[in-house]
Amino acid sequence: MRIFKFGGASVKDADGIKNVFDVLQKVGYEEVLLVVSAMGKTTNALELVIKNYFDKSAELNASVQEVKKYHNQILLDLFDDEESEVFLDVNDHFADLEYFLRSNKSPNYNFVYDQVVSFGEIISTTILSHYMNFRNINTQWLDVRLYIKTDNTYRDAEVNWEITQKNISKIGKKKLLFITQGFIGADENGFTTTLGREGSDYTAAIFAYCLNAESVTIWKDVPGVMNADPRYFENATLLNQISYREAIELAFYGASVIHPKTLQPLQKKEIPLYVKSFINPLLPGTSVSKGEDLEPKLPCFIVKKNQLLLSLSSIDFSFIMEENISEIFSLLHQHKIKVSLIQNSAISFSICLEDKFGNFNELKKTLSKKFKLSYNENVSLYTIRHFDEKAFQMVEKNKTVLLKQMSRETMQIVTKE
Repeated sequence: MRIFKFGGASVKDADGIKNVFDVLQKVGYEEVLLVVSAMGKTTNALELVIKNYFDKSAELNASVQEVKKYHNQILLDLFDDEESEVFLDVNDHFADLEYFLRSNKSPNYNFVYDQVVSFGEIISTTILSHYMNFRNINTQWLDVRLYIKTDNTYRDAEVNWEITQKNISKIGKKKLLFITQGFIGADENGFTTTLGREGSDYTAAIFAYCLNAESVTIWKDVPGVMNADPRYFENATLLNQISYREAIELAFYGASVIHPKTLQPLQKKEIPLYVKSFINPLLPGTSVSKGEDLEPKLPCFIVKKNQLLLSLSSIDFSFIMEENISEIFSLLHQHKIKVSLIQNSAISFSICLEDKFGNFNELKKTLSKKFKLSYNENVSLYTIRHFDEKAFQMVEKNKTVLLKQMSRETMQIVTKE
């Protein structure tokens, strides 16, 4: 069996749904399982619903209606008959959403988040499944919550692999197209959970692992994995092959390749992963598999914008030792601030940070009680894997370099532009 994952950009409108059909016509669809995300920016729209719900906003109903209107327009663009069963099924899902918003008693934001945002995937796969049947591709819609079982860590659930393996193995091989949802699962009580960052890619890997799949293909609007982000670097080059190890290294430094948690189950069974274009599906794309680290072998550039460079030094000029560093990292963890780079000397400690949740000011107050602080905001962190002199000269050009760090394979540079 082959596993295909289609993200939100690939199913953002009726043309996107039709294009998925066209892709399947070109690459085949028997013994294929599709893992599909919510349509377009639906997750963002449902996050607004959640915000309005907790704020007790008068805009709650209007925000729900916006999500309904968006999906209803896609339905009207795809199906001629408004009495078609798909309209009824989608309306039933929205009725379930509205019932939850009326009846829920839990004040737990993360719990509510998972129950609400999951409707995006449920509805998108319902529409896609009906459309494939309408176009004479025989499909079986699967509710992923019956297969992927997790703990109850809402918004970042851990998979119970033993139960999940047992459930997924029941699917078996059939000469039809399976369609299920990415990103979501369910706990032992049947409540919906979500799998955290890059959850839909991870879902594809879970099914691949449990089904001993032939391969996983992630369909994107780019020709594959590039050696640099074309938004920031000219002449970005397609990478034909990346090893599992190299892909994990690139992802660790911030490249939008594949999240390590997606790669780990695939690596265990040496299941190849392909990143291909849903615009030109017959192009080879990028293979992530066992083999050479990179082909072609050339520098890979990763840039993370809007970082913070924080330097701490001891107030009394004493050494910054393991005890101090342990305390600093504990505080960073508590404030959900990600560390991208570390450099230390005897009496100072510098870290490049990503303050995704806006907690830096609170952290700063705590650290300033024990350390002397200085920091630069809105800096950029450049990472070059397999660097050469030409590569780092290009990155440094016309920039103020605040910090540079080099190892055998990797160079990192913090700049102010």
